[in-house]
Amino acid sequence: MKTRKNKLLYAAKKAFPHTIPVLTGFMVLGIAYGILMETKGYGPIWSVLMSAIAFCGSMQYVAITLLTVAFDPLQALLLSIMVNARHLFYGISMLDKYKGMGKFRFFFIFWLCDETFSVCYSAEPPEDVEPKYFYFAISAMDYMYWVLGTLIGSVMGGLITFNTKGMDFALTALFVVLFYEQIRKKENRISGVIGVLAAVAALCVFGTNLVIPSMILILAALLAGRKRICS
Repeated sequence: MKTRKNKLLYAAKKAFPHTIPVLTGFMVLGIAYGILMETKGYGPIWSVLMSAIAFCGSMQYVAITLLTVAFDPLQALLLSIMVNARHLFYGISMLDKYKGMGKFRFFFIFWLCDETFSVCYSAEPPEDVEPKYFYFAISAMDYMYWVLGTLIGSVMGGLITFNTKGMDFALTALFVVLFYEQIRKKENRISGVIGVLAAVAALCVFGTNLVIPSMILILAALLAGRKRICS
């Protein structure tokens, strides 16, 4: 009879191929994040703790700016909620898959991110692997990829001197590519146009403090026109 440790190791072996795309993406973005944190004066310990405890890639990039300017707790709270609000929908979508997972569900909740949601939602565990061990392995490996990437980047940033100008645009570039891939599909173009128009309107009215107002406008527009968009 297999012990829990053996079951986890076997599940990790079966789950690893599903996480390879996440490994490549997280290593690149994690290294970039670690280097940027190092350039702002935060060494490996702080960088790794940030990734290990916060574990919210996009918000971690935003937090670099928040950590280097006058701190506004309310703005940081609202911005974190708005940026990570999508996790509410991820969680609801995973309720059936994660049902009956016992204590494992606490790890699933903490480790849930865009990429882990995508893999766990689409991947089905092999017949000889218990679902809870399979999804646990995917979630744990994705989490470790991000933390490891951050550690490597932070160490590199301290050992290698080079011009990091423009590197903080890495996440923005990623979202531009994702946006382009989305609007290539006809059914997503209306939502894309709403997002662009809302961002431009918020920029004209609120200036550089456009993030929260634009997201509120986008949410309101999508809710108002949800029937037409979904049809």
